[in-house]
Amino acid sequence: MIGRGLTTLAVLLAAGPQADAVGLRGRALARGRANPIRRVVTMLQDMQTKITAEGEKDQELFDKYICYCKTGKADLELSVQSAQGKMPEVTSALDSSKAQLEQLKTELASLNEGRTEAEAALAEAKALREKEAEAFAKQASDYKTNLKALAKAIQVLSTGSAGSFLQTSTAATLRRLSIDADLSGPDREVLTAFLSQGSGDSEEVDYAPQSGQIIGILKQMEETMAGDLKDLTEQEEKAKSTYAELVAAKEKELKVAGAAIEDKTARQGKVGVSIEELREELEDTSASYEEDKAFLADLEKNCATKESEYEVVKKTRAEELLALSETIKLLNDDDALDLFKSALPATSFMQVKAKSQAVKKAALKVIAEEAKNHKDTRLDLIALAMHSKGASFEKVLKMVDEMVALLKKEQGDDDSKKTYCEQEIDSTEDKLKQVDIEVSNLEKSIEETKSFIASTAEEIDALVEGIKALDKSVASATEQRKEENAEYKSTMATNNAAKELLLVAVNRLNQFYNPSLHKEEAPQELSEEDQIAVNFGGTPPPTEAPGGIAGTGIEAFVQVRAVRALSKKVAPAPPPEAVEAYSKKSQESNGVLTLINMLVADLDKDMQEMDVEEKDAQKSYEKFVADSADKRTVDSKSIQSKETAKAEAEQQLVKTSSEKKSKVEESYATSLILKDLHMECDWLLGNFQVRKDARSSEIDSLNQAKAILS
Repeated sequence: MIGRGLTTLAVLLAAGPQADAVGLRGRALARGRANPIRRVVTMLQDMQTKITAEGEKDQELFDKYICYCKTGKADLELSVQSAQGKMPEVTSALDSSKAQLEQLKTELASLNEGRTEAEAALAEAKALREKEAEAFAKQASDYKTNLKALAKAIQVLSTGSAGSFLQTSTAATLRRLSIDADLSGPDREVLTAFLSQGSGDSEEVDYAPQSGQIIGILKQMEETMAGDLKDLTEQEEKAKSTYAELVAAKEKELKVAGAAIEDKTARQGKVGVSIEELREELEDTSASYEEDKAFLADLEKNCATKESEYEVVKKTRAEELLALSETIKLLNDDDALDLFKSALPATSFMQVKAKSQAVKKAALKVIAEEAKNHKDTRLDLIALAMHSKGASFEKVLKMVDEMVALLKKEQGDDDSKKTYCEQEIDSTEDKLKQVDIEVSNLEKSIEETKSFIASTAEEIDALVEGIKALDKSVASATEQRKEENAEYKSTMATNNAAKELLLVAVNRLNQFYNPSLHKEEAPQELSEEDQIAVNFGGTPPPTEAPGGIAGTGIEAFVQVRAVRALSKKVAPAPPPEAVEAYSKKSQESNGVLTLINMLVADLDKDMQEMDVEEKDAQKSYEKFVADSADKRTVDSKSIQSKETAKAEAEQQLVKTSSEKKSKVEESYATSLILKDLHMECDWLLGNFQVRKDARSSEIDSLNQAKAILS
């Protein structure tokens, strides 16, 4: 358009004074007939229409924005409420799943223990059954061998061949049976006598007259042994049946336990997966809840800001429309029109100069139209030069040359700017991609660090709980050791007291029955002061009556309630017989002393065993305490190490989060730079060829105008 306008301008300028002014004069007369104030009012009315249309368009946009605010707010509030209600439910479900997982672990442990016990019982029953079967086979074989020997003996004896029979191995078997068999005394003697006939040097043995009795005895033995074999076989079959039932029951139990273990293991895996899913769902819901709350707050703030801004726009537009309306009313008044007609007569617009002046006006019109379409200040400058009365075509030609040079320079600038924009946009996009990749890597690192911190915290909690349990076990073992030691000391004191008392009793009995074995009591030990007094002829202090059990001085904390119960009064006994001459019970006393010495020996043995057990228990306790202390030290160091690792991970998390924040800000800044580059360059890149073609056309037109003016 600029090129074509300047071409027209060049043609008009070239026409000079020879241009025909008839057409221009006619158009000027047509414009002169209209009142100029009408044009002003028309322009004001156009402005009023445009502002009203813009207001309607703004109102439509505002209504859509307010609808978005209301809908978005309602959706966000619903999302926030849903998250608030969902988080407790997910937390409850998570806790329930954790409790279910612990219950499944307990049940699995119980089932595994039961299965192990069943397998052990089955193996034990199998070993016992094999042992019983082996014993049955051996015993049944013996029975069968013996029955075979008895049958052969009965058969041989029935034929009267006793002499040859007694020389066989079968007879030797019967001799052994005659010793082991359950026979009456007479029968055993008869059978033994018969069988012993073949043990001498004589090879010929006449058949004994009592052979019928021998056959009867053998048949009775055969019948008894056959019955025993039958009973043994029945017992074996019963044992087999019982074992088969046991095996079937245990295998069924193992099958049920295996199915239950498999089912609960599968359930444990599903519950574990469910826990992880619920944990992720809780984290996602919490994150969504926080994001929705923040977005809702921003939405409310932005919507309120837009409403206040739109109120200002409406107020300003209303004020502008009011000003236009009042101005139109002022200028459109009848009195005002009459005034303007008097002050601005129409003939003032009809004075037109001919020839070159007409050409200039036509050129100015073309330039004005081009300037209106393209808003080019350089055209305005040319038009201003042509307004000058003393302006010559040489000056205009010079301006055209300068404008052509300027257009070429602008095209060169556009070429450089295009290259710059393409390079900067490419490099900025590459940088933005790289920053986004770094942000993604940092997010992965943050997630891994969080997971490590959580697992380390769980391990620390487990170690702390283990130390607490260990301390509790040590305290319990210490208390148990104290009780055992107290019981040991009490029992040892009681046994020592009993031993001393028994020895006192032995010494007292020896005083009467065996004076040579009696031991005198040790003389009373005097204090230093009493000994000095005795040395100087004084009397020793009186000996205190011994206390303890029966005045022996032996103390023992034993219950005597049962003894005291015997002191209750009973009916008086009948009068005793007259006293006979006394004789010492030396024989009885020897038995009593022997028994007492045996009791003392038993007490010594018991105390020795108790002493060994006490030392072993103390040694085991000390080893347990030492092992517990070592484990506690190791666990404490492990806790310290894990806490250090956790702290370092938390520091790394803070650092990584800070780096992520910095990278996110860098990404945002880069995206803003890219946005600015697009805002700066998109129009140029999109219209580069159009501008280049228009500028080329404009240069051509200017060159043509210059040629005409020259």
